Amino acid sequence: MANEQLHGDESNEEVAAGSESQDSGPSPQEDELTVEDILSTEQNEDAVDSDPLNDSENPYLDDLRRLTAEYANYRKRTEANAEIDKQRAKAAAVSPLLTVLDDLDRAEAHGDLEEGSAFATIAQKIRSTLERLGVEGFGEKGEAFDPQVHEAIAQVPVPGTESPVVLDVVERGYRIGEVELRPAKVAVAVSADG
Repeated sequence: MANEQLHGDESNEEVAAGSESQDSGPSPQEDELTVEDILSTEQNEDAVDSDPLNDSENPYLDDLRRLTAEYANYRKRTEANAEIDKQRAKAAAVSPLLTVLDDLDRAEAHGDLEEGSAFATIAQKIRSTLERLGVEGFGEKGEAFDPQVHEAIAQVPVPGTESPVVLDVVERGYRIGEVELRPAKVAVAVSADG
């Protein structure tokens, strides 16, 4: 029984010691730190000096910056390539319809697309549908000749012409975004002097 009493006293002392240690510490509600308190606290000089992110000669930091820049460039290239791929897919689907647009332009030039006629309504629907898909026409009479977007099928000497100018558009050129479907086929006015 003395043994039991001895063990009983030890366990009571442990409980008492445990309760004293809990009582001596701050309660969770007193002086509780918040995230704002931690973030707004200024660092002392020792912490600033030992911070690896403030070391401009840290090779790991240089590697991290280089990798971050490489990834940003990769992401931009990938997004640009994806957009061009979308435009090319649209271009492949739309290209066979360019001859229809040529026929509509010729019909309009000959006066076959009278205002209010059924054929004029259908022509307008076809053109507006292709415009919604991003098809843009280019090549206008009177604009400066640009070999990047125009295909010269004829050169006509015109007195007083200083630089090559589009004299007549045989077939309009078309593009979707940056993807050229075809160049504009034009007759070019050039200087008569040579």
